[in-house]
Amino acid sequence: MVTVGVCELKQQTSQLIRRVRETGSEIQVTLYGKVVARIVPVAPAPAETGKVWDELDRLAQEIGKSWPKGVSAAEAVSEARR
Repeated sequence: MVTVGVCELKQQTSQLIRRVRETGSEIQVTLYGKVVARIVPVAPAPAETGKVWDELDRLAQEIGKSWPKGVSAAEAVSEARR
């Protein structure tokens, strides 16, 4: 793991971010010799996430087909609480 000081980070931000993106490596950032932060690559979203949103869209369409005209979701919840 690469360690850089805050001053070096300020001077080389673009290069360091590119390194993290391209190699997947982590960078520790130090201030007065103590690690205060880490720059890490973002984990890719799992493929299943798209499937979940597709299913939610399908359910919303199904509910929308039988939803009464002129009734808001807030009104429906309020009515159900009574």
